[in-house]
Amino acid sequence: MPDGGTVNLAAVHGSGGFPALVLNADFRPLSYFPLSLWSWQDAVKAVFLDRVSVLSEYDVEVHSPSHAMRLPSVIALRDYIPAARRPAFTRFNVFLRDSFECQYCGDGFPAHDLTFDHVIPRSRGGLTSWTNVVAACGPCNLRKGSKLPRECNMLPRQEPRAPTSWELQDNGRAFPPNHLHESWRDYLYWDSELEQG
Repeated sequence: MPDGGTVNLAAVHGSGGFPALVLNADFRPLSYFPLSLWSWQDAVKAVFLDRVSVLSEYDVEVHSPSHAMRLPSVIALRDYIPAARRPAFTRFNVFLRDSFECQYCGDGFPAHDLTFDHVIPRSRGGLTSWTNVVAACGPCNLRKGSKLPRECNMLPRQEPRAPTSWELQDNGRAFPPNHLHESWRDYLYWDSELEQG
């Protein structure tokens, strides 16, 4: 549905369109990857509960029998949410720490084409932990199998370690989503080369 005009609340209700970019109280996104977005319904509810400030709006208005409002496109939380000091040890966060690159061949892959590899195999006493797990593509993972890195001459490109929340956020900035509404651009800082001139 394009921006512009007034639409009936019921007409937009089933739509996944018009998400709101959610910023922390310091005006930084709660997360870059995945980008912190709320559905328009959650954004409108937060506005009415006075939990957010509206920084920008779509050119689309919704209305109920008693109220009309433009849909928020950028909102900022009124209360600051501190980032977790220690990120959760998850498959996704391992891939994000490793920038979605196989730590053996160095090629980049979408998350669904990556596996994680135990540097010291579990069959050799290796633990499932930040310091022993790396992102790996299927062929490299298969080639390494249950061997130690020195046995197959496959050393990870980076020593696996626990990242900070800031490092994961910073890595996430390298992967902008396919769609960025123009009202979001002033609040996002991607690791992309700026045009000179």
